[in-house]
Amino acid sequence: MSDKIQELLGKDADSLLGHSCRTITKEQLHLPGPDFVDRIFGPSDRTPRVLANLQRIFDTGRLGGTGYVSILPVDQGIEHTASSSFAPNPDYFDSENIVKLAIEGGCNAVASTFGVLASVARKYAHKIPFVVKINHNELLTYPNKYDQIMFGTVQQAYDMGAAAIGATIYFGSPESNRQIIEVSEAFAEAHELGMGTILWCYLRNPAFKTDKADYHTAADVTSQANHLGATIQSDIVKQKLPDCNGGFNEIKFAKTHKLVYDKLTTDHPIDLCRYQVANQYMGRIGLINSGGASSGSTDLAEAVTTAVINKRAGGLGLISGRKAFQRPLKDGVEILNAIQDVYLDESITIA
Repeated sequence: MSDKIQELLGKDADSLLGHSCRTITKEQLHLPGPDFVDRIFGPSDRTPRVLANLQRIFDTGRLGGTGYVSILPVDQGIEHTASSSFAPNPDYFDSENIVKLAIEGGCNAVASTFGVLASVARKYAHKIPFVVKINHNELLTYPNKYDQIMFGTVQQAYDMGAAAIGATIYFGSPESNRQIIEVSEAFAEAHELGMGTILWCYLRNPAFKTDKADYHTAADVTSQANHLGATIQSDIVKQKLPDCNGGFNEIKFAKTHKLVYDKLTTDHPIDLCRYQVANQYMGRIGLINSGGASSGSTDLAEAVTTAVINKRAGGLGLISGRKAFQRPLKDGVEILNAIQDVYLDESITIA
């Protein structure tokens, strides 16, 4: 194993690299591999054109042919305002530099807005798979509200040569029912046109945050969001890495079972992440975890740690943006490559 990976894991190296999962076993999972599209999506109702676009994503970049994915997402210009996203590195106000970073960083795909990808589609759509993010939470309304609204059509994404579309649902929010309907219809149309689908399965409800913990990232609640994402035929689900558990019990809503906490999960981060994978049809729908916000000097260690947890849990890869684009190109590429090195390292195995 790379000494650099062990060094970046620091005091958590032994716990993360030596952990053996005794909750849901690796034999129960449908694991990533070079034949993932054939093995998992081949028997499904996905059309040959969807399979071709998914295979194109899996075959691109430094992780091409491994069954793992590294995606650069840069839709933060809307979700977090362009100022807060790009002021740390103004180069990325220029949409072309976003795509260049994904290519230079060896990513499988670049996920961004209609505006970003359309502005350079003729130059780059055939060079790296595009994932067009079709809805966003605009934060210019005052006071702020938290809703996902459509910014364009599936047809537009198809016309610019996208390999897949992406969308967000804020599960738990008052608007979630409408979002589920809108995104389900969009995903059905995308599959009809031959594109893949990626769902950002995020939670939004002030009641999910209590004095005890912020259960927006609880393993049990996020896993149910992932299950709903798989239900509406996401091909890949994006979710935040779980850092707590027991949200259903603490908030006292919905339904759960004591075996979730007694047998199917522990407090170990790999076991918590594995429960997310399990809720996606035991890995038939791949889990990619988000890289999270940029923390500065600790970004590289945080990204590698998240990648190790995701890989050892049975996940499909990482989707990391701000840690990469809020710094000079060379440093951003270094972070993306460090993430990919985890998935390329055969000594880091499924727990």
